Amino acid sequence: MGNSPAHLIFEFLSYTLGFRYYLFLRKKQTDSYSDDDRLKIFIGAALGAFLGSHILGVLENPPLLNQISFVYFMGNKTIVGGFLGGLIGVELSKKILKRTESSGDLMVYPIILAMILGRIGCFLAGMKDGTFGVPTHLPWGMNLGDGIPRHPTNLYEILFWIILWIFLKKIQSEFALKDGSLFKICLFLYLVFRFFIEFIKPDYFFSFGLSTIQIACISGILYYYKVFIKPQSLIKNA
Repeated sequence: MGNSPAHLIFEFLSYTLGFRYYLFLRKKQTDSYSDDDRLKIFIGAALGAFLGSHILGVLENPPLLNQISFVYFMGNKTIVGGFLGGLIGVELSKKILKRTESSGDLMVYPIILAMILGRIGCFLAGMKDGTFGVPTHLPWGMNLGDGIPRHPTNLYEILFWIILWIFLKKIQSEFALKDGSLFKICLFLYLVFRFFIEFIKPDYFFSFGLSTIQIACISGILYYYKVFIKPQSLIKNA
């Protein structure tokens, strides 16, 4: 999919401001990881996110797998694959470093900020970005470039991230969370959100009614099943 100048600008802003926000938060909090170990984990996360986003992006449309090339691989990516691939990259990096402490909580709010900025860019790109919704007769349906009112799924996601930011802040103010709990809650809720919103995207759905991204979401949800089954396990002294 082609990217508009606005999309590229907001993608750049998402990486830049998200990272700057992370550095700001790290200065205000105690980080159990040294700069060297944190850099190694970042590298693992980046590599995992890169591979995960592009591999899952390619698998989004199975009928086109016979067209795989470097250009096709690089031109297809998805945030869900990036999150799950990044998670795998972090966990593998921690095993190599022989570290067990959580490393994700510090990244939660910078990730949310980056996602909001990134989705603004996706929305401004209209049909070029490939993240638009299916046609709708609802009053808020929007013409994204093809003259057909569609679900503005990027705006839905921006709203989701804003609500999630407020929700997580409220949880932190009311409960003493265990290390890693904030990231688990964030990723779990996003995967649930993405699972349902995919139903109003023009995805490729298998005969059993689910898309590749939804299957990936289910795998991530099952990995963090305790967030839903045993929420008390996320709270200190619960």
